[in-house]
Amino acid sequence: MAIVRLDHAQLAYGDNPLLADVSFSIEKNDRIALIGRNGAGKSSLMRVLAKTEVLDAGEAVLDQGVTVSYLDQALPEPNDLDVFSYLVSGLAELGEALSQYESLAATTLDNKGLSQLQKLQDIIDAKQGWDLQQRVHRQLETLKLPQNTLMKSLSGGYRKRLSILRSLLPKPDLFLLDEPTNHLDIPAIMWLQEELKRYDGAIVLISHDRQFMTSVCDRVFWLDRGQLRQFKGGYTQFVAEKDHILQVEEQQNALFDKRLQEEEKWIRQGIKARRTRNEGRVRALKAMREERASRIDQKGLVNMEVSESKRSGKRVAELFDVGFSYEGKDIINHANLTVMRGDSIGIVGANGVGKSTLVKLILGQLTPTQGRIKLGTNLDVAYFDQNRQLLDDDKSVGDNLAEGRESIEINGKQKHVISYLADFLFTPQRVRSPVSTLSGGEKNRLLLAKIFSKPANILILDEPSNDLDIETLELLEELLADYKGTVLLISHDRQFLENIVSSTVFIDHKGNAHQYVGGYDDLCRQHGDLWPEPGDQPEKPVEAKPRVKQKPSTTKAKLSYKDQRELDALPGLIETAEEAIKALEQAMSSPAFFQQDQETVTNETNRLADLQKELEAYYDRWSELDAS
Repeated sequence: MAIVRLDHAQLAYGDNPLLADVSFSIEKNDRIALIGRNGAGKSSLMRVLAKTEVLDAGEAVLDQGVTVSYLDQALPEPNDLDVFSYLVSGLAELGEALSQYESLAATTLDNKGLSQLQKLQDIIDAKQGWDLQQRVHRQLETLKLPQNTLMKSLSGGYRKRLSILRSLLPKPDLFLLDEPTNHLDIPAIMWLQEELKRYDGAIVLISHDRQFMTSVCDRVFWLDRGQLRQFKGGYTQFVAEKDHILQVEEQQNALFDKRLQEEEKWIRQGIKARRTRNEGRVRALKAMREERASRIDQKGLVNMEVSESKRSGKRVAELFDVGFSYEGKDIINHANLTVMRGDSIGIVGANGVGKSTLVKLILGQLTPTQGRIKLGTNLDVAYFDQNRQLLDDDKSVGDNLAEGRESIEINGKQKHVISYLADFLFTPQRVRSPVSTLSGGEKNRLLLAKIFSKPANILILDEPSNDLDIETLELLEELLADYKGTVLLISHDRQFLENIVSSTVFIDHKGNAHQYVGGYDDLCRQHGDLWPEPGDQPEKPVEAKPRVKQKPSTTKAKLSYKDQRELDALPGLIETAEEAIKALEQAMSSPAFFQQDQETVTNETNRLADLQKELEAYYDRWSELDAS
């Protein structure tokens, strides 16, 4: 039975239609991933469902008694509210009563105070709020947060978890989550996965984290150019069907455009010859023109290119027993790492363990308090900072990139700022807009455009996947897989790490750095339990991972994008070569073969030898790549 229904919904911002006659329903236990490009209207649709945004036409209908919680992308304010009061602040009168009760109960009360406490108890009794109070206390115990902890003292990750708990507290029938994994580390994302799997209600979520969506959702709503398509079977099924849908649409549009062109040619010829026209055909042509004018073509893809620098030295950095302490606290302990030119290294760990500190040590931006670091030569660094400190909100998009210039140099060629930013899907109007008006995804695209415009042979990327739509994320993956420089990637996106890195550094909660060959899955298999509670088990000793070539590793390294494509193509090449050899051998087995002229026989014999060598090389290459 549907708990929410959208009927013929229409919503537009200016000339941009976000919802064009959209209808759907949500059942009680649906798990829906809402997918679409940045700017497609996903967050607007969420606000419509939460009844905080009004449709231009149509209606959003909630079944009687249905409750809704909406988790916005924005973090809670770091204010003077204590964490208990924040968690209950969404419960109206009951929340206010619980907050006041906790404050009063923690003090020495006179008769007036006791009387006030009794009134609060009566309100909580009447609203059956004691169970909620206990749930809040259990949640804070799980987070190891005293209830009087102030919000302003907490990191973004803690505030995000608290905002999730606050939204879940009333046990809504429909839970709307907009980019819930932003600011969360991997253990917190895994915690949220399990919370949502146990959740007894409907879920609609927006996320760029494909592994998270795959784990939680069994339906997909795809919002594309004002239309909404529904898919059963979750994200994997959606990916399998989406490309086919777009291909069919492209073919249909091409046929339509050809017919329109033919009709336009017919009417021009008819006017020239002053013949009597078929009025029905003229009306049909007019309708075709209107249909073509109203058609919204699929947007282009981001066209990313890194401005290349001179090659760095072969050895980028070596860390010898490196440690770093700050205000008496050990952040990094006994790190022994080697970074070579062309490495793609993922850096993983819980929030606050020192991932960014390790990167700054590698770059020479921090001086170790223990051990030593040997840096390579010719290092040109481009740094993507998740806090976007390189962007000035008061300046325009264009000025943030080019600082008042009309053109910039990319790989030795001048390119107009508007043309370059168009590759990152910024319209000329958007180029002139202040950065403060951009969405989170647009800001990340602008930051990528800015750092890629500068010559670099080392890319440092700190959570680059936040707020990007999945199509842009996949294109970024391809670019990084083909990049010939060195990549250091800090990310909590497990699929993103898996698709890019060739080795992974895990920093545990004691600051010890462990380096392993392979991506996130290989890390989990080799290291074991990544996220034990402090004191649950002794930490493993620091593992120095020098590059050794004496023995082949039994663990497969992550192939580069180019090598993976080569490996995927080899079975077909082997099959083609085998068929050619078989056909040639059959021809040579015939007596008539050697009755041909000597030159033909010699050429075919040499061709057979070449094909056999080629086949042997294919098999050798296949074995080499498959064992990598």
